[in-house]
Amino acid sequence: MPERTNKDPYAVFNFVVEIGGTEIGGFTEISGLQAETETEEFREGGINDYVHNLVKITKYPNLTLKRGITDAEELWRWHQEVVNGKIDPKTISVVLKDQIGNEQCRWVFIDAYPIKWSGTDLNSLGNTIAVESIDFAHQGMKKG
Repeated sequence: MPERTNKDPYAVFNFVVEIGGTEIGGFTEISGLQAETETEEFREGGINDYVHNLVKITKYPNLTLKRGITDAEELWRWHQEVVNGKIDPKTISVVLKDQIGNEQCRWVFIDAYPIKWSGTDLNSLGNTIAVESIDFAHQGMKKG
C-alpha cells in the first residue's frame, strides 16, 4: 500500500459492520468504541512528590448499534435466541473507511452476543425514521 500523504482525520460517517465476517447492512450510529483501565493509587513510604498508579482491570462498555427498522430481522432473531437461552457468540467488526472506500481502521469485538433490543417510539404526528438499537456484550475489543 502506498504511503498515505493526506494526514487529515477520517470522517465518522463512512463505516460498515461485519458480524461473523459478513457485512450486515447499514447502521446510522455506533457507540461503545471504548476501553478504560482502572488503577489503584499506592503511596510508597519516603516518596512525597508522587503516588504510584497500579493497573487493576480494563473494562469495555457494551457495543451499541443503531439503524433504521427494515424487514431484515437477523439481529432480532439472534437476540430472541439469547432470550431463549441459546448463546451463540460471534465476532463483530466495525470498519472505518476513507473517502474512497478503503479500510483504514478496524475494531474487533470478541465473543459478542445481543443482550438488549430497543425499538423506536411511535408517534402519529412524527415524520422521522423508525430506529432500532441493539446492545452487545463482548469479551473485549482489539484494534487491527
